[in-house]
Order: sequence, then C-alpha cells, then structure tokens
Amino acid sequence: QVQLVESGGGLVQAGGSLRLSCAASGRSFSAYLMGWFRQAPGKEREFVASISWSGDATYYADSVKGRFTISRENAKNTEYLQMNSLKPEDTAVYYCAADGRSGLRYGNLWRPGYWGQGTQVTVSS
Repeated sequence: QVQLVESGGGLVQAGGSLRLSCAASGRSFSAYLMGWFRQAPGKEREFVASISWSGDATYYADSVKGRFTISRENAKNTEYLQMNSLKPEDTAVYYCAADGRSGLRYGNLWRPGYWGQGTQVTVSS
C-alpha cells in the first residue's frame, strides 16, 4: 500500500512554470513505477508522464513533451513534475499515480493502482 499527496498546483500565466510534488508514504516507494495524469473539465483523465523505479526511463504524452520533466527522489519518497512553457490547455487537475507491478507502463491505457487526491493547475492566457 502507498498513499500519495500532491502539492504545488496553482494559478500561473501562460508561458510560466510550476513544479508539482507528490509525497508518498508506505513501504517500498522505490519499487513503484510513478506517474502523472491530468483531467480537464468535461474531459477524460489523460496520461501525462511516467518514470521507472530507478528514474532511468521516462515517458511523456506528446502534448507535454519538451515542456514537462518528470523526476523522482527515492530517498525522499517524492516524485516531481516540472512544467515549463505552460499553456491554457494545460489547465486541469493533476493526479499523482503509482503502480506496484513490474514493467514499464505509460499512455492512456495504463491503470495505476494508486492515486493522489489531485492538485489544480490553472493557466491563464
């Protein structure tokens, strides 16, 4: 079992930056594949990024590639999402996700076993 708590959301102007954090409690954080999803009003939840347990492998949705960076610090049981060059279409609730199964996963068909409560990101034009 792992519990996830996001922080760092807020209101930012287009072109600005935000850094989201996800603090995990429970055992064996370093064994979990971690990721981020987002859900905009009236839309389905969509994959944003994922990172392997070691941090060596990362995956991004095409819509955020080159602007967002996912990372993790296993010693702190924390993962991050650095978001640069933000656009109004990035406005959404962002969810931290964790998956205890082996292997690498990404994309909208990925179904992580654990979710945070979400943090709102609003980008104004």
